[in-house]
Amino acid sequence: MLKINLIAIGDIKEKYLKDAINEYLKRLTRFADMKIIELKENNPKSNSPAEIKAALKQDKVEIEKHIKGYSICLDIEGKLLTSEEFSKTIEKISITNSEISFIIGASNGLDEELKSKCNMRLSFSKMTFPHQLMRVIFLEQLYRAFTISNNISYHK
Repeated sequence: MLKINLIAIGDIKEKYLKDAINEYLKRLTRFADMKIIELKENNPKSNSPAEIKAALKQDKVEIEKHIKGYSICLDIEGKLLTSEEFSKTIEKISITNSEISFIIGASNGLDEELKSKCNMRLSFSKMTFPHQLMRVIFLEQLYRAFTISNNISYHK
């Protein structure tokens, strides 16, 4: 069974988001061995570019400890795919990789060096979403991708 790691910075505080995440995790168990790795956010001391960059570097160090297999970072500047293309991409990756690590950064995003090291940069929209909500959106799209691959009518 394909292993999927979702490495995410920050925790989820809102119950409605936790409920949605748990629902999609439950649905995904029939398709993949899914694990969420939640890491503490390194908050910058100020909003200065240097402080933000330093915090992102700290996040990068922690994230890199957990990346296994093929790595995909969620990045607004990444490749835009339809749900069907996302499904095909996961199918292709799983032919040669038994594990995929998806990465969602904190409110300030991800370190540029980390993004350049990833096998793929994936965008879900040109719009910006709160990173907590992005987990729900990601898990729903991942579930949708598996239903497309398995010809289950959910995705219509």
